Amino acid sequence: MEQLGLILLKVLFFAAIAGVFFFVIRSFVRSSKEDKRIREGWAALPRLAAERGWTYEQRARGRATEYCGIGPMPGSGDNLSAWHYVTGEFRGRSFVCFEHRYNSPISGNQPGDRKRPTIESLFMVSTPRSVPSVEILRPSMMNVVVDRRDKMQLGVSAFDDTYRVVTQDEDFTRSLLSDDMMSFLLTDPRAKKSPLQLRRAELFTWYTGTLSPSSLDDQLNYLCDVLDRIPERTWTAA
Repeated sequence: MEQLGLILLKVLFFAAIAGVFFFVIRSFVRSSKEDKRIREGWAALPRLAAERGWTYEQRARGRATEYCGIGPMPGSGDNLSAWHYVTGEFRGRSFVCFEHRYNSPISGNQPGDRKRPTIESLFMVSTPRSVPSVEILRPSMMNVVVDRRDKMQLGVSAFDDTYRVVTQDEDFTRSLLSDDMMSFLLTDPRAKKSPLQLRRAELFTWYTGTLSPSSLDDQLNYLCDVLDRIPERTWTAA
């Protein structure tokens, strides 16, 4: 019986070792596939820009600085690079999109780790005129801990429970967030993962991750769909 127990322990030990190796190999294969997908997406961007008459720069030094204060961008900075910087016209509106990269203080802390920057992709389209600042965000613990700005209440519980609205002009924001707009933001699946920010004469959205032709089309279409639902009187009253 004792010998049988030792054999069983050995079997379990080798099974555990095999499981660890399997997990490591699977993670490596998955990471390799993801790296390949990302690089293919990057390689396709200049081709897409050329086909559509857009401009493309792999790295536009200093061009990201003007967008400090937007979404995941820092509040201030100097000579910030915009990676995979694409500009042009989409559905009759001027647009800009790019990746912002930064090193997170909590990444790559273990010896031998390859430090990878955190990548945020930002998208913006032009609006008919400059307007007060409005942010339409999903509530998160980060909002509670870091962002202490007052949340605007629209008086529609479904919307107020789903979104955190921060604005400089409540009258303009009420005109912007019409019944049709609130219904759109509550039902369109893109709105669940795409925050919005109006600043001056541009509407922004962003996500954590890299740029690709499909994500570019998806996000720009979403921003244009939002703008199409804003009544003309909202712009004239701003």
